Amino acid sequence: MKIRFLGTTSDNGGCPTVYATDRGTYVVQGTIVSDSEALGGLRDLASDETAVEIPKELIKYFTE
Repeated sequence: MKIRFLGTTSDNGGCPTVYATDRGTYVVQGTIVSDSEALGGLRDLASDETAVEIPKELIKYFTE
């Protein structure tokens, strides 16, 4: 899979950041959600999946 940088709201180059893939999907770099209550609210989280939290300001890059 190849990824292309779309944008970030970080001042230091870290997370949160969003990328587009050559498969028509997105990769999100963000803070891992570790709160058990929040994780319990996710639907069908598989053992090879995780959840990351991003600020709403990052969503504007999904249209690129």
